[in-house]
Amino acid sequence: MDENNNNYTDNSFNLYQAYSYTLLLLVEPTSFSYAVVYQNRLLVSAQNCDLDELAHPKQLSELLSATYKKVIIGLPATGLTLVPKKLFSDSLVADYARFLDVKENEKVFAQALDAENNIIYKTPGYIAAAVEKFGFQNAVYTAQGWIQAIIKSNPPSDNIYIEVGKSQVQLLNFSGRSLRFYNTFEFSHEDDLVYFTSVVAEELRLKPQSATLVLSGDISLDDKKMKRLAEFFPKMEINGIKVLELPGQIPSHKLLALAALSLCGSSEAH
Repeated sequence: MDENNNNYTDNSFNLYQAYSYTLLLLVEPTSFSYAVVYQNRLLVSAQNCDLDELAHPKQLSELLSATYKKVIIGLPATGLTLVPKKLFSDSLVADYARFLDVKENEKVFAQALDAENNIIYKTPGYIAAAVEKFGFQNAVYTAQGWIQAIIKSNPPSDNIYIEVGKSQVQLLNFSGRSLRFYNTFEFSHEDDLVYFTSVVAEELRLKPQSATLVLSGDISLDDKKMKRLAEFFPKMEINGIKVLELPGQIPSHKLLALAALSLCGSSEAH
């Protein structure tokens, strides 16, 4: 496996009790993170694991093959579209998916994203194959829990929420409790983050001086990404939302997207 970040195992963790635990899997294009949760308390977690370990477990064989009370898988998208629930129909999913230019080696999922929108998205076939053994009925869109957690915090309209992944960044904005903007972008450098954030702020008509960036994921107060963003956006903060009971050594913003999967239900695959 790759070098994992924020590895943690609670002393009380016992795989023989997996039937009472929840397994959370957050999948990215080339890696995945996992957590085992019991009654809102984190028991085990690791980030940036090699995706092949999910498809063909070796070191994690026992953990991934255990029988859990619940499994929730967050899947990434190579393309997505949002449809207001008032306009959504299961019978039209194939029509919606045409906008995504679905390839033969991609799988389409459709599910509720929030109270007002459904999401139709496609994910690579190799990722679908890696998680199929857990049941597609347990798959949700990667950001669903993160979005739900932020909605519950009554987000101000001048906040731009940013979740930084290993190679992808997600940007989110609300008007009241209604989703106003959401999109994902591939990035490889801190300048990419500045560019995409600036483009989104301009689209939302938020001036850099008045917008507040609320960051979570693979970012820290003193890292290059945070410092570079601060040159253009003077108002920034680390996302302080806590979804699970975490040990003191794990910053909650690092695990927010993964932990927030615990807020999700099941999806429907098409």
